[in-house]
Amino acid sequence: MKFVTVLIYILYSDDYQAALKYLKDTETNLHNILIMAGNFNIRDRKWDSFYLFYSTYSDFLLEVTDSLELKLSSSIYQVPTHYTNNSNNSNLVINFMFLHPNSVEINNHYILSEIQYSLDHVPLTINISIIEEYI
Repeated sequence: MKFVTVLIYILYSDDYQAALKYLKDTETNLHNILIMAGNFNIRDRKWDSFYLFYSTYSDFLLEVTDSLELKLSSSIYQVPTHYTNNSNNSNLVINFMFLHPNSVEINNHYILSEIQYSLDHVPLTINISIIEEYI
């Protein structure tokens, strides 16, 4: 029997970007991450085509993920990942996923907006193909 180890890093970054700062401080100790996903709380036109501005935090995040050899994954469908109950605020794309680009088993992720339930954030999913191997 063959076992596969996949390192997935899931995080939540608050309004002060504490998780992003933690990642920057510990990036030299992080190795072999295939997937990093979470609520980054960063609005930017790089991942939300309906948002017209950009954030310096997004550059900081992309520097960290680049040093971890991760690339921003594009969703199959471009829909918000955070839905607000306040009609004065717009829905946002603040949850996203970074993937290891050299892994053929993983590619794009899906945003499951139809199963939002009572949460204000929707689940992100990814299919990982595991190839059966005979030894």
